Amino acid sequence: MENRSPKSHLSRKVEILLQIIFLFCLFQSLECQEATRPLPLCHLDKIFAPSPSSPHSVPEFKTRLRRIILGIIFGCLTGFIATVVLAVVVRFSVQYMNRTPILKGPVIFSPKITPKTLQSALSNETQLLGSSPNGKYYRVVLDNELDFAIKRLKPFENGSPETQSKSVKRRIQRELEVLARLKHRNLMSLRAYVREPDRFSLVYDYMPNGSLEDAMNRVRVNQLQLGWDVRHRIAVGVIKGLRYLHFECNPRILHYNLKPTNIMLDEEFEPRLGDCGLANLMPNAGRAASAYDAPECFQNCRYTDKSDIFSFGVILGVLLTGRDPLDPFFGEAGGGGSLGRWLRHLQQAGEAREGLDKCILGEEVEEDEMLMAVRIAVVCLSDLPGDRHSSDELVPMLTQLHSF
Repeated sequence: MENRSPKSHLSRKVEILLQIIFLFCLFQSLECQEATRPLPLCHLDKIFAPSPSSPHSVPEFKTRLRRIILGIIFGCLTGFIATVVLAVVVRFSVQYMNRTPILKGPVIFSPKITPKTLQSALSNETQLLGSSPNGKYYRVVLDNELDFAIKRLKPFENGSPETQSKSVKRRIQRELEVLARLKHRNLMSLRAYVREPDRFSLVYDYMPNGSLEDAMNRVRVNQLQLGWDVRHRIAVGVIKGLRYLHFECNPRILHYNLKPTNIMLDEEFEPRLGDCGLANLMPNAGRAASAYDAPECFQNCRYTDKSDIFSFGVILGVLLTGRDPLDPFFGEAGGGGSLGRWLRHLQQAGEAREGLDKCILGEEVEEDEMLMAVRIAVVCLSDLPGDRHSSDELVPMLTQLHSF
């Protein structure tokens, strides 16, 4: 997450000031040298002109000229060294004054939460909602009877020099403050966070319908019915959230860990992305490999916005087929053992309809929309990042499916 913050503008002003100081020192040194000269340089030829009657005039002229040149060079070097030293001192002073203080206790971003009620809720028994490689979600009820979800991040590794560094904790606090400023209907809003001795706890709005993973598991056992309209709305909401992170945020943010367990559903099954950037934020989070990771994450540990798009492609495939990407079915049915390759195989064979979830098959118009969505998912699941669409391109493609 990089941006031109007020600190960068301040640094630019400091650099301009230092340049002015350097020029001032240079002119001062030249004026000092000018003052030591008996006459202007234009008369040197007259003063030091060799005379036939003075055999020592030529060496004396060279000696004085050498002293003048050395004086000028020494003055310039002195001014330059003084400027460099002053620049270093000022830069370190600015960094020290602008460093983020290490905060203790709750940091609140919502008027509905007070430090006292939050501390009281954290100390009481909580209901476990789910877990992920970098922490666990709990449900808490504050004294004002408002429900919130608390994510207790994975504790720091004891004895690790990296996690004991104050600069690491300051960096985490700065990034959390950036996340707290994100405002979009398809993102989980960070309402508060608490820095504990060995971990951070994050406070979000409570989502009554749980995660997309929970919803799809209930669909698979016939405990919940999700029609194509709802699944299409979920896909559109997810890609709109990604577009906000990739193109509308300043600084730009990558999700790093997009999968159904990190997509929460509100009362209307509107999706909200959680865990934005957390996998890259924590010093020891160690994002576990999953079927939602792009190939480049394994091959060269490179992660870009197109890696988020690959994860979205898997999610779109899950919504269309109803199958878990780790289902052994994909290994038995061919296509290389992955959901993406299986969908590509069906599309090339002209049998994409056979891959659709039978629970959402209905009118012919809806089938055309779903088949078009399969094509979009296959492109998103390309092994080459450059072949995948951007989130900015995918939003109109998915929202206009009804027009095909």
